[in-house]
Amino acid sequence: MKLTVLVDNNTYIDRYFIGEPAVSYYIEVDGLKILFDLGYSDAFIRNAAKLDLNLKLLDYVIFSHGHSDHTWGLDPFIRLLSEAELESLSYKKPTFLSHPSAFESKLYGSLEIGSILSEEKLKRQFDLRFSSVPVQLTERFYYLGEIEKRNDFEGKEPIGKTYINGSLEEDFILDDTALVYKSSQGLVIISGCSHSGICNIIEYAKKVTGETRIHDVIGGFHLQNPSPEQLQQTVEYFAEIKPDHLHACHCTDLKSKIALSTAGNLHEVGVGLKLQYD
Repeated sequence: MKLTVLVDNNTYIDRYFIGEPAVSYYIEVDGLKILFDLGYSDAFIRNAAKLDLNLKLLDYVIFSHGHSDHTWGLDPFIRLLSEAELESLSYKKPTFLSHPSAFESKLYGSLEIGSILSEEKLKRQFDLRFSSVPVQLTERFYYLGEIEKRNDFEGKEPIGKTYINGSLEEDFILDDTALVYKSSQGLVIISGCSHSGICNIIEYAKKVTGETRIHDVIGGFHLQNPSPEQLQQTVEYFAEIKPDHLHACHCTDLKSKIALSTAGNLHEVGVGLKLQYD
């Protein structure tokens, strides 16, 4: 599997990409080309062009959850494909895969922080596939669906409100999910924001795949000014499972990264980072 970071909060010195507080990863695995999240703007398209990656030939677009910093790139992406059709260029219409509630409105006060395009409009142009349970996309690559909550120190705080069965309720981001690759050295976990809890995600990935070794974890860990208890228990968890590598980024603050570095081999992440796994 090959993974390229198209969007992250950070960029590297002397590499002239565009950063934004968002996520987008380009993944090639077992013959499939996958875009995991679309960021907040067209930054992922512009960065992909600089990296000579063709986003017009994707097999899947997968959403980690419905927040704006992961889905608002939908509009420029649709324009990219529409313009390709107008110019008679080669392109594919990818399958969109997400949790069933990923396209529900998400309100923070009066602000819409969810997808700006509705499921109704998208399904006119694309094959939409929704699943709250795991989906095995290839022999070694999985979409996890809704994450089981196994501990009491993560995923406890709602962010705004969302509609559940037509009723506006506190949003605990049940649509939050992740991807996992079963490498020869152990699991590679790929998260968006980990609203459901990065430790919960890892434990669920182990359950789904039957593999207990953790080779790498990349993505947002949702550790932004976490409580001392949550940070301590997260660090203790990583010290116990002993991952080979950690690529904590996006919604992981500096204090949390410093703490995580005591429990694992923590690496810098920025736009343009390329990772490869057997």
